[in-house]
Amino acid sequence: MSTRVFQSVLGPDIEQFLAYKRSLGRRYDVEEKSLALLDIYLLNNNIGSLAEITPTLVDEFLLSRPRSQPRSYNHLRCTLERLFSYLVDREKLSTTPLQSPPRRVRYQRTPFIFDADAARRLLSLARTLQDKGGSRDRGSTYFALFAVLYGLGLRVGEACRLRIDDVDLERQLLIIRETKFYKSRLVPFGPKVGAVLAQHRHQRQVVLAGAPSGGEPLFSLRAGRPINPCTVSQVFHALVPRLELEIPPGVSPPRLHDLRHSFAVGALTRWYRQGVDPMTKLLALSTILGHVDVNSTAVYLTTTPELLEQANRRFQAFATATQEVLS
Repeated sequence: MSTRVFQSVLGPDIEQFLAYKRSLGRRYDVEEKSLALLDIYLLNNNIGSLAEITPTLVDEFLLSRPRSQPRSYNHLRCTLERLFSYLVDREKLSTTPLQSPPRRVRYQRTPFIFDADAARRLLSLARTLQDKGGSRDRGSTYFALFAVLYGLGLRVGEACRLRIDDVDLERQLLIIRETKFYKSRLVPFGPKVGAVLAQHRHQRQVVLAGAPSGGEPLFSLRAGRPINPCTVSQVFHALVPRLELEIPPGVSPPRLHDLRHSFAVGALTRWYRQGVDPMTKLLALSTILGHVDVNSTAVYLTTTPELLEQANRRFQAFATATQEVLS
C-alpha cells in the first residue's frame, strides 16, 4: 500500500479513488504517480475548491506534462477521465472538467512472433552463455527462463519473481503470486516445460544445499538475488542479432515481450489445427495470461500467415458443410 500523501483540494478524493480501484484488484501504481502530478499542479496553482478545476485548468495541466507519444498522453488523460467520472458518479462534481479528446494513435507496433524453430534457436544460444562477473550457471538459467517465457506466456517480472516452492511438479502447476492486478493464479505446464523446470529446480537446490531453499528465487545468478527483468531484456537483445531472424515487412524488431505474444498466437494456432473452436478457449487463455478480461487477451492474438491459413481452412470446411446442407 502506498504511503504517498495527497495535499491538494482533491487529495482526499484521490485517495478514496485509489482505494476503490485497488479494492477491485488493480495495482494502480503508475496511475497513482500520474495523480500525484495533478495533486502537485493544483497546489502550485493555489486551487482551493473543486469549482476552480475547470476544463481550461485541466487542459493546462495536460499541456504542462510533455508527452511526445500519443499512448503516453492518452494514458495520463485516461487516468484523469476515470478520476473525474468517479467524482461525478458520487456527485462530488456535476460534470467532468475533462473535455479534450484523446490523441490519435498513428502507429501500432506489430510484434515479431517466434515460431518453434526460432524459439529453439534462442534457447540453444541461451544455453551457451558463459558465466561472468561472479555469476553462476548463467547459460542453463537463461535457457530455463526463456523456455518458461515462451512456453507459458509469463510476464518477465512474473518469471523473475518465481520462488523454488512455486514449482509444483506433482500437479504440473506454476504458482504466480501477486501479479499485475494483485491476483495470484495457477499456470499449468506440460511435460516438456515440466522437464526443464524439474532440472532447473534441482540445480538450484544443489546450489543451496544445506540451506532452506523453498523461498529462494527460482532464477538467480548470484547471492540469492532474483534476476532483474531489465537484465533479462538486455541479454535477450544481445542474443537476437545472433539468431539471424528473418523479420517480415512491417514487423518490429523482436522484443522480450514478444515471447508472450508468441505463446498466445501459438495456442490459437494449435486450436485451429486440432479443430477446436478458439472462442470456447479464449477465457482459459485469458486466465493463464493473467488478464482481467478477454479483451486484453485479444491484443496478443496477432495475425500470422500460419494462423490465417488455419483460419481459412476452418472457414472452407464450414462453408462446404453449409453448402451440402442447403443443396
